Amino acid sequence: MKNTIAVVALSSFLAVTACKKNEKAEPVEKIENKTTEGFAVDSVKVNDSTKITDSLKVSYTSKLLVFPSLKDKKLLDSIYFQNEKIKDFSKAGLQAYLDREKNDYFSSIKNDNKDWVSDVTYAQNWYSSSHMNLMSNINDYMHIQYVGSGYEGGAHDNYGFSERVFDLKNSKKLELKDITSMPKNKIEAILMKNIDKINSGTMDGDGEVKNSEMLLVEKIPASDNFYFDDKNLYFHYSPYEIAAFAAGDITIPVSWEDLKGTLNAEFKERMKIK
Repeated sequence: MKNTIAVVALSSFLAVTACKKNEKAEPVEKIENKTTEGFAVDSVKVNDSTKITDSLKVSYTSKLLVFPSLKDKKLLDSIYFQNEKIKDFSKAGLQAYLDREKNDYFSSIKNDNKDWVSDVTYAQNWYSSSHMNLMSNINDYMHIQYVGSGYEGGAHDNYGFSERVFDLKNSKKLELKDITSMPKNKIEAILMKNIDKINSGTMDGDGEVKNSEMLLVEKIPASDNFYFDDKNLYFHYSPYEIAAFAAGDITIPVSWEDLKGTLNAEFKERMKIK
């Protein structure tokens, strides 16, 4: 059975959902369609479904943020990194893009699966869902979370996350080197030390299971999938990226104290880190 999903392009780490929560990843509604610190944010959405056969229904849901005041094309290309087809960043242009993607998705399901889809004799609901969520905009550092989920047959849904922070003052995507000069191998040692600080919520018959008990890797990579607040730098790992199936997605904090002496001077000043 074909089992591909049209989600936010998180191909490097899109992974299988964890049974521990018995639910798919839901988009987080935060502060879109508002003006944050004088910064205008809007959004466009599409939510539609179609019947492929009497037994198979397919749904498509997607949301893109719109930034009317941003004009730098390189920055906008980075913000909408999930698909190079996006060329018009206006609200009308992004809405038209979503409508085309929805139609293409429905067509692909019908055409790619026509040889066997008529054999589906019990009711199934397939779907593709992707959302951009504005999580914060502090000191001209804008954090966007991209989440995609989907189901096209099989045992369970799939989902994945991507966290990106954009430096609006310098019109670029923030890199780890813009925050700290600490070598990645030392950050990775801290990640391993802090693995259990935010538990994923996995339970078994004996109660809560630690993240460290479900690791699949000997070294946790210091990836570009990070964000931060006034206390910590956070690394977010999608299901199966570093841990067993049941662990789901895992977030590991690295405090500013852990990075003391290595913080970039501009970053430290803008974030008012002591």
